[in-house]
Amino acid sequence: MSVKIALLGCGTVGTAVATMLQEQGKDFAQRAGDTLELIGIGVRDLAAPRDPAIDRALLTDDIDGLMNGADIVIELIGGIEPARTYVLQAIAGGSTVVTGNKALLAAHGPEIYEAAAQANVDVYYEAAVAGAVPVVYGLRESLAGDRVESVLGIVNGTTNFILDEMETAGLSFDEALAKAQELGFAEADPTADVDGHDAAAKIAILASLAFHTRVSIDDVPMTGIRAITSDDIAAAAKDGYAIKLLAIARRQEAGIELSVEPTLVPRDHPLASVRGSFNSVVIEAAGAGRLMFYGRGAGGAPTASAVLSDVVAGASHRVYGGRAPRELTYADLPILAPEESISSYRIDFSIEDRTGVLTRLAGALAERGVSIAAMSQIREDNNSARLTVTTHAARTADVNAALEDITSADYVVDVLHVMRVEGN
Repeated sequence: MSVKIALLGCGTVGTAVATMLQEQGKDFAQRAGDTLELIGIGVRDLAAPRDPAIDRALLTDDIDGLMNGADIVIELIGGIEPARTYVLQAIAGGSTVVTGNKALLAAHGPEIYEAAAQANVDVYYEAAVAGAVPVVYGLRESLAGDRVESVLGIVNGTTNFILDEMETAGLSFDEALAKAQELGFAEADPTADVDGHDAAAKIAILASLAFHTRVSIDDVPMTGIRAITSDDIAAAAKDGYAIKLLAIARRQEAGIELSVEPTLVPRDHPLASVRGSFNSVVIEAAGAGRLMFYGRGAGGAPTASAVLSDVVAGASHRVYGGRAPRELTYADLPILAPEESISSYRIDFSIEDRTGVLTRLAGALAERGVSIAAMSQIREDNNSARLTVTTHAARTADVNAALEDITSADYVVDVLHVMRVEGN
């Protein structure tokens, strides 16, 4: 007897999974309670070049036939189709599914979870968020006895690498992106990373787990990092901040606040020190308080580690009985519109340098319920100055309304920059 495993996809992660299964098979068997047998690797092109470590006898383009004999199907194809079709087919056939496909789960998670519940099989997806960092397990199981208040983190290594290079090496966005591509941290088409789609898919998955509510990628407002300049990075550093692309899910009184956007993070916040392509997620829970998960969020071996932890858990349940945690949506909390989010903001104004301007501007903010936490002014010439205002936490709609009032006033030349501040 053995637990038969079908692997779909033989890219960087698939190759690492197959290699680690071969190299550590005896240890995995002891942990799972039975031998884990890789019965085949489903690929689209049998003739494509492969790592020499891959036994080509395992390769097949008959994916339907491969899945029919599998106890566990590992889906590492990526994208929506044909991955969705294969996952649903595996579930219908009674196979445990392990996937690292965040795009699939963020778009079609409910369909997959419902199919798994009907078929009485498990779906595991630790590798879908933050690679080897066990944040899915933490939310799904370790914090099942607590109330999660917020999840925020750096969940895209490409953007963190770019922003870090802009800060530490003084590179422009284009230069840092080119370096990321040269080192393999960014794809030739970096859209999914730098425009926030990848992070949005991941925070949708984490929010669903944290708040027991179905959240899809379409619920997550996103702003990428293309507009961030070297001057923005330098100004933030001067004022004691790092700029990070944060994925945020927070429980508010009225519902769940979601966002992916460049954010000013104070230097004393744990996320400010996350460097290079690393990922980190900070969870605030009512009982446990602050928990921080940190590690490599991508790459063959780190992601394969997460995949194989799910494989061992799934195999153990098939050998000894038991089930993975099921999807829980009992809370069904409302998803707040972006303007209903609550945050501090740092706003740069170009203003006329004359008596009474600061009083009028502060009054305009106050009329909309926005209070000032800090203010600084730099004179630019005889007639104008650059004013930086940091607000206390306020409703985004109120901040926007105040800015509309201020931009129409005769004492403001321009609103130069608006950025969310975390931790104030």
